[in-house]
Amino acid sequence: MNKMPKDTDELSIKELLEKVNDWWSYLISKWRIIILVGIIGGILGLLISFLKKPTYTATLSFVLEDDGSSGSGLGGAMGLASQFGFDLGSGGGGIFTGDNLMELFKSRRMVEETLLSPVNVLEGKKISLAEMYIDDQGWRQNWIEDSKLKNIKFLPKMKREIFTREHDSILGKMYEIFSMSDFAVEQPDKKVSIINIQMTSKNEVFSKVFIESLVKVVSEFYVDTKSKKARLNMIILEKQVDSVRNELNSALTGVAMANDNTFNLNPALNVRRVPSAKRQVDVQANSTLLAELVKQTELAKVSLRRDTPLIQVIDAPVYPLKKNEFGKIKSIFIGSFLSILFLILFYILRKEYQ
Repeated sequence: MNKMPKDTDELSIKELLEKVNDWWSYLISKWRIIILVGIIGGILGLLISFLKKPTYTATLSFVLEDDGSSGSGLGGAMGLASQFGFDLGSGGGGIFTGDNLMELFKSRRMVEETLLSPVNVLEGKKISLAEMYIDDQGWRQNWIEDSKLKNIKFLPKMKREIFTREHDSILGKMYEIFSMSDFAVEQPDKKVSIINIQMTSKNEVFSKVFIESLVKVVSEFYVDTKSKKARLNMIILEKQVDSVRNELNSALTGVAMANDNTFNLNPALNVRRVPSAKRQVDVQANSTLLAELVKQTELAKVSLRRDTPLIQVIDAPVYPLKKNEFGKIKSIFIGSFLSILFLILFYILRKEYQ
């Protein structure tokens, strides 16, 4: 009884070896067909390498500004400003740091605005990146008989308010294609704030201009959003400085006029000097307030400069871009290998079924 499992195991291993030997003998008998299919697969692979157009990859790397690098001196100045009721904070840009900034680059809004950026195709002629991509993909040839699509145009800097449903659909399709394979944003090392952006397309010019335009669009959006609060504070402070300066000038004029009216006045009539004294108090108060407002205005300007810019480009794409294409020998090898592999699997499965 104890020897039965062992005998069964030995029998199953023996059967497996016999089956493998049987498969090998069977495949050897089909060697002519297998070699012929391998040759055909190699030829097909070579044809595909000729028909498949090469792609070009543009890569741009930039460094992210560190908000904490502004120094304790500026931080102390911001704290002093807050004591007088002025908010000179970071402007709300903290939401666009790290992974959030990477997602901003990949957002549909940023990609669509980039696609509407102009690009020179001929001397003096500009079209949008969206139009260039449509021409590269040959989409217009399929739209000739479609009355809704054949007249669709994407002009440079086109306002989204005039978009039709078809405009949105086409841009959405482009964004979907980019998101799946052509476009990538990554941070190679989490310890450093360097981010790489890559764009791959069939058009070398499109790849380069798209990456450069995307960085410009995102940078402008970031600066406008991040510095909005600091810019509004600076505008308010400048208006207050102008207002207090006008009041101070008016008070100084009033003091001069009062002094002229009381020149060589009889000491018994000092009550007439009261208006002059009041004006002098106004001058002192406005002078103190103006000095503080001027100080806060300068701090607001420092805060605004600190928030601009965020993105500093390290390596920009230059011609010629990286060219991606299948080598002829590599294509022949892959075509032959896959053809032979599928044929062998077909023979084995057919033999087992029989």
